[in-house]
Amino acid sequence: MNAPQHPHHGVAELCAQGSRLYERALREGHLAAGDAETAPCLLDLGLLHPAVDDLRRLEPVAPAVALHRRLNASAARIAEERRHEERLATLFEPLMRLTGSHTAPAESASLRILSGNEQINQAISEAMDEMREELLCIQPRTGLDTERAAASMEIARRRDQAVLDRGCRIRTLYQHTTRHIHVIIGHYELLSGDAEARGLDEVTDRLLVVDRTVAFLPANEDGTLALEVRQPALIAFLATAFDRFWRLATPMYPQAVQRPSLNGVTPRQRAIATLLVEGHTDSVIAARLGMNIRTARVHIAKLAAGLGSESRAQLGYLIARSGILDQEGHPEAPR
Repeated sequence: MNAPQHPHHGVAELCAQGSRLYERALREGHLAAGDAETAPCLLDLGLLHPAVDDLRRLEPVAPAVALHRRLNASAARIAEERRHEERLATLFEPLMRLTGSHTAPAESASLRILSGNEQINQAISEAMDEMREELLCIQPRTGLDTERAAASMEIARRRDQAVLDRGCRIRTLYQHTTRHIHVIIGHYELLSGDAEARGLDEVTDRLLVVDRTVAFLPANEDGTLALEVRQPALIAFLATAFDRFWRLATPMYPQAVQRPSLNGVTPRQRAIATLLVEGHTDSVIAARLGMNIRTARVHIAKLAAGLGSESRAQLGYLIARSGILDQEGHPEAPR
């Protein structure tokens, strides 16, 4: 079995194994090459080097020497950054004298396009660092099967706990058909503070509203662009829409409410029936409700069998006549 890959890190974040071996080498004057295989960082960072007379033996670089080398490297990087700043200033100084009607505003106070995950996450983090009251979230279905997604959940947990620790409130809307509801509930159970989650059959695309002063929403389909909104009228519209969705949603956490079946029709089937009556195809229904098309077709078949339908057109008629769409599928919970 292959040994686990050694994590990449800098000398300032020397790993525990590397620190132990370096200290041992300083005490004993050397290490066998094989002993250092578990901490290749010591060679990479220049804290050990092969002995001239025996390549199988590693000798430690004196801490004072290692420190001096690192400080010199740091000073060189700082000097290079300053030279880079000077080159940028030299480049843009004559350009800043040019003005005209064809240039975009220097910075929009109301709307800003964010490009790339790093810039998007940084802007969201900065807004949440300043948050003092409430975070409103709409989270459509997302894949939670990958290690990257699990790491993102852990980052989100730490971020959410930080704002809860400041006495802020978090309200989040999810889709009922999210496959990983148990993971989401587990996320909230690890939190301590005023956090609530509710579910709807259909939700909009992702939305974050921070303190009702700034909002973030996708600006393209793949999520690589986001729109940062600070225009008060738009913020008020988005927050009001969220509040209305919230009143219609079913509580999931901290106290879950079980949505009842009515006359043998489940809440999920009732949501599908609504879209069937509107004339949507199976693929559109599946996409709107966040499920795969096979699952949607299974529910459609159950509806057809329960209502005695023999065709798609007849099914829509029978659904409308049955009255199942006239009954509320879940109680309205207080805000």
